[in-house]
Amino acid sequence: MSELISIEPATGAELWRGETSDAGREVAAAREAWPRWAAAPLADRVSALRSFSSKVRADLENLADLIARETGKPLWEARTEVEAVANKVDISIKAYADRTSQRLFDGKPGSRNAVRHKPHGVLAVLGPYNFPAHLPNGHIVPALLAGNAVVFKPSEKTPAVGQRLVELYHKAGVPEGIVRIAQGGVDVGKALSMHPDIDGLLFTGSAQTGIALNRQFATRPDKILALEMGGNNPVIVWDTRDLHSAAVLVVQSAFLSAGQRCTAARRLIIKDDLYDSFIPELKKLTDRLVIDEPHSDPPPFMGPVIDNEAADGLTESFLALMSHGGRPIRHMTRPLPNRPFLSPGIIDLTEMQNRPDIELFGPLLQVVRVPDFDAAIDEANNTRFGLSAALIGGTPEQYNEFWANSRAGVVNWNATTNGASSSAPFGGIGLSGNHRPSAFYAADYCAYPVVSSEVDVPRATIGIGLKDEE
Repeated sequence: MSELISIEPATGAELWRGETSDAGREVAAAREAWPRWAAAPLADRVSALRSFSSKVRADLENLADLIARETGKPLWEARTEVEAVANKVDISIKAYADRTSQRLFDGKPGSRNAVRHKPHGVLAVLGPYNFPAHLPNGHIVPALLAGNAVVFKPSEKTPAVGQRLVELYHKAGVPEGIVRIAQGGVDVGKALSMHPDIDGLLFTGSAQTGIALNRQFATRPDKILALEMGGNNPVIVWDTRDLHSAAVLVVQSAFLSAGQRCTAARRLIIKDDLYDSFIPELKKLTDRLVIDEPHSDPPPFMGPVIDNEAADGLTESFLALMSHGGRPIRHMTRPLPNRPFLSPGIIDLTEMQNRPDIELFGPLLQVVRVPDFDAAIDEANNTRFGLSAALIGGTPEQYNEFWANSRAGVVNWNATTNGASSSAPFGGIGLSGNHRPSAFYAADYCAYPVVSSEVDVPRATIGIGLKDEE
């Protein structure tokens, strides 16, 4: 086993170190423990998970501090993530009852039909670094509630948060064999995803990894695969008098979490005759954003991106867009050479041919001017992704047209592209997912329906097709 080290992006200090895991050993432990958990009454699983929610609330400040230090996100934002982790339990209990409840209905005379749901077995969960507690927890809680065991591999960039999350499950009374952790990098992730004894995999991360997993599972229809991937998300700004509010919504869409949200706006599509009045408002507001360490006072709007490799890739992408016809509106810069802080970049790509359809995962907003609303919708749909989209301004009729024609799983009006409710389904189409929405609909992929025809006493005859008795 090799050693895994976690570094605080804001300071460069070592935060955590530990050994990588043996994925096979973790799967075996989960497989051994699973039957008893699956056979336990639902009330017992609900009780353990409600205890977990209480443990999270009691540990809110410590867990938020750990998230802030390991990801670089501001402490205020880390606190909202911990609150989402705690809130997930009650939401999942309601979703389980709504989506997978037992149903009885009449069958043939003297019989009844029933629909009940069974857990799959042992599920692997691969988590991302941007919301290292909330997003994997969004898979784990519904999976446990349904009666599955889980082997969780956190991102190798946020192992400390992953470790703490699993410790809280165990402290709450979820058996140690039912939630296992597999620490490590790509090799551990591959070993876990390819293990013959998992019954499915629940993934949140990049489209590139999701596509590889989809290919890997193509010959295994017996295993459930839920993919929650990113987006090249559009926000359209149309006719509106309140330019400041529009600018606030665009900034929140594009630059919250340093742009490291799968729902972050990557592309601003704007009406030609609104460009000259709106862009200065957007730039002025962006110039005011405080970018600093997570615990700074006053609190920053955003912290660094996850590491220097990510920061280097984003600055190189900005330069590549410039060299291919992009016109900078606001340059992306590195205030500290050896730390991954980035000032938000805004670049006009209207004149660029063959604009890249990729997810640039950071505070980089691409601008495209269009002459009319039909062109705005066409440009919004000019992507292989389909996670979120938003219209700011416009009329109710235009929003109806936008909603009807947008190819995305989250479509908003006069709201940001991000911040989706956990009480609603969450997912996208195209390269953003495989039609397995999470959040409130996660119950759908954590259990499978079993249909039964039931009669209390066996009574049967064959009325046709028999020879006469001799």
